Amino acid sequence: MNLRPGHKEETVEVNLTPLIDVVFLLLIFFMVTTTFDKNARLKVSLPESSVKTTQQQSEPLVLSIDAKGNYFLNERQLVNQQLDTLKQALKKVISQDNKDFKDVALVLRADANTPHQSVVRAMDAASQLGLSKLSIATVEGNQ
Repeated sequence: MNLRPGHKEETVEVNLTPLIDVVFLLLIFFMVTTTFDKNARLKVSLPESSVKTTQQQSEPLVLSIDAKGNYFLNERQLVNQQLDTLKQALKKVISQDNKDFKDVALVLRADANTPHQSVVRAMDAASQLGLSKLSIATVEGNQ
């Protein structure tokens, strides 16, 4: 005679609903808090200015200069830092866009720690090509 009660194996059920809720909340949190940096390729620390920026009518040609004095024309690095190379690169980009030199807006994005000679060389190249719409990119500073 068997006096032991019937031994049933109990199955354990795991409720996945709270886990799915937590995963969705984490997904929403990361989607909301993620930021995208527009200028992620080339980090340039711009100098500060107290004047507000103005909007350009057309897409400007951007010449970036990093802290070491290297030139980047529309995110592409130029091989050397000579005046002739800079002028030839500017001519090539402007002629590809079929624009007149007087109509092209050039924006200099120079790092705050850029050697002064590099900025002067860029301004000199623009002047020699006849580019008259020249602006220097800055960030608005606190006073």
